[in-house]
Amino acid sequence: MDLLALFAVLAGAGTALSPCVLPILPALLSAGATGGRRRPLGIVAGLAVTFTITIVGLAELIDGVGLGDGTLRSIAIAVLLAFGVAVAVPAVGARLEAPLSRLARLGPRTAGDGLWSGLGVGAALGFVYAPCAGPILAAVIAVSAASGRSVLIGASYALGSALALLALALGGRRLLAGARRGARGALVQRALGGVMILTAFAMALGADARFQAAIATHLPSALVDPARPIEESAAARSRLAELRHRPAGLPRYGVAPDFTGTQRWFNTPGGRALSLRELRGRVVLVDFWTYTCINCLRTLPYLTAWDRRYGAAGLTIVGVHSPEFSFEKDAGNVQEAIARAGLRYPIAQDNHMATWNAWGNQYWPAEFLIDAAGLVRRAHFGEGEYAETERAIRSLLAERGTRRLGGAARVRGAVTPSARTTPETYLGAQRAEGFAGDRPRVGTRAYRAPESLGPNAFALAGTWRVSKESALAVHDARLAAVVQARDVYLVLSAGAGRAGRVRVAVDGRPAGSSGTHVRGGAITVRRQRLYHLAHFAAPGRHRLDLRFGAGVSGFTFTFG
Repeated sequence: MDLLALFAVLAGAGTALSPCVLPILPALLSAGATGGRRRPLGIVAGLAVTFTITIVGLAELIDGVGLGDGTLRSIAIAVLLAFGVAVAVPAVGARLEAPLSRLARLGPRTAGDGLWSGLGVGAALGFVYAPCAGPILAAVIAVSAASGRSVLIGASYALGSALALLALALGGRRLLAGARRGARGALVQRALGGVMILTAFAMALGADARFQAAIATHLPSALVDPARPIEESAAARSRLAELRHRPAGLPRYGVAPDFTGTQRWFNTPGGRALSLRELRGRVVLVDFWTYTCINCLRTLPYLTAWDRRYGAAGLTIVGVHSPEFSFEKDAGNVQEAIARAGLRYPIAQDNHMATWNAWGNQYWPAEFLIDAAGLVRRAHFGEGEYAETERAIRSLLAERGTRRLGGAARVRGAVTPSARTTPETYLGAQRAEGFAGDRPRVGTRAYRAPESLGPNAFALAGTWRVSKESALAVHDARLAAVVQARDVYLVLSAGAGRAGRVRVAVDGRPAGSSGTHVRGGAITVRRQRLYHLAHFAAPGRHRLDLRFGAGVSGFTFTFG
């Protein structure tokens, strides 16, 4: 038998023996105690059929349009109330059973033992019993979405309930056999009808739900030694520690696109390309980055820590280096940046932005989390939300079966950017923002800076050759800026095989902050990379004056 179907049978039997069955128990006993010997079998069979159709149909309805089961509950209460009146008032019951009696005469000869009339009664009771199916209803919806086996699961659950309910009906029939004759029998029938009517009103007021919640809340605690509550056990403490690092749930965004159109691979055996197919079974974090992006560089300590902490537990981080500037396509530059940052996880060169476009990405950095089945479960763009990302990693590792994850990763060398800084800007004509006076334009021309600058403003002076992505110093090339920041960064290049210098003054004095690339008031530009121009003890407004040696190119300013 299908394992999930077997569990559904057991769950159905358990539901029939739970407090959930209380609303239909009086009706089941009353109807089963009267009529032919096969009437209990007919009642249970009718209930099982109606119940199966109801929960499978409701599962499809909820899955399709998102409706809840409040309407079904209202129908169940109305049916139960009608049953109560029919049992308590024999005349009403006779009128309601008349159609069933006619149906019995049309049926096979076995109908005389109450089978057919029992089927009709049970079919009505199925509506009353259906609200008990809350947990299995959720499972049916999930199984239906995943495999289309909703009918099998619903029928298996109904079979388990039917077997348990049949035992109750037969037991009640024997119990009430002697009490159903004469005046005492009429009194028992009216009492059962009254119980059903009171149960219907109690359900309408929500008393049944509160009763079940109270049992779930208080009964387990009554079974535990107060001096040693279960949540204090070592096993429970270990499990709770894992759950604290797990989010309530992660959505599924679909199958992850594979790596495509890549060039060189770094940190893989023999430079071999990876695929998501071969990583199936592991949790994968895909990080889109580029080595001159300060926002990307500030995420690397976290990625490194997660790789170190969770690599053996089933996490694989794959960096996708998608260049912003043309010199970032150079494999030597990328390899040097990887070594400088101490990255050990696999990294792919995506010079033509093929993988970037396959993901529809638009940001540096961008992180995507993929579960062991190859589905995208989380996406985050930009810096921040590191705790949330780590909780998602732990959750997906737990989903794949990893246990005993322990504490969170220890991050070394992380830098938190200032909350309020000057916006990023470019020196190339395509995306230059915040320039006072002459805005950078494609071509070689002389620029004149205004006498004063407002906050978050930039200005070129001297002769520059400007392209779409950069500005190349030609003669007496200067740049002034008034910025709000704690750290100032600028992407610079001196061209292949040559060095250049950029003199840096902050607030009228030669710069030389500890931890920056400035030495003796100047930067020596040997590589095409991001340079750290200034660091201040606290965020504040400062004026920068830069004098570029001929042949040095500036690309983009970023701040932290």
